[in-house]
Amino acid sequence: MADEDGQGRAPGGPPQEDRQQGRPTTPARGAQTFQGLASLRQALATARPAAAPAPVVLAPTDVEPRRDALGRSYATGKRKNAVARVWIKPGSGRIEVNGQDSPVYFARPVLRMLINQPFVVSDRLGQFDVWCTVKGGGLSGQAGAVRHGISRALVFYEPGLRPTLKHGGFLTRDSRVVERKKYGKAKARRSFQFSKR
Repeated sequence: MADEDGQGRAPGGPPQEDRQQGRPTTPARGAQTFQGLASLRQALATARPAAAPAPVVLAPTDVEPRRDALGRSYATGKRKNAVARVWIKPGSGRIEVNGQDSPVYFARPVLRMLINQPFVVSDRLGQFDVWCTVKGGGLSGQAGAVRHGISRALVFYEPGLRPTLKHGGFLTRDSRVVERKKYGKAKARRSFQFSKR
């Protein structure tokens, strides 16, 4: 933006001119972004001091935990076309999927974060070992199925965690599946290319 005398003005400072061209200049856009983020981070830090997350309080319940003779809880999780059979038991936080460690099977960090969400929300990260088999669908659907199975197995192991996991939406089976193809259409809704003649 130019003043009446044709010179640009940098935000919060006097007009600046390019020495070689005689044109007004502005600070680099990236520098403004990083300065803005730094000030935003400082403002957030001063507004609310870093407080420890509230501990998860177990709700009183008269439901008995469901565990087998080996002290494991079993649950089935589903998402899209994937079905996961999940066993959890107290341990060091190791997750094994189809005989492989979770970082090997679910290589994308987003998928690993997804399957750890029930433990993070219930404040049980690193306290349970998970052994699961999953089949059907793709990696994204399988990760969602494992997450659903872990959530249900946690509730079977510790029924008091149910309100926490239910509030986070971890116990609800995601009903979104691929829409069926219709006759006369290329896909579920996509029409064939129109030809005028």
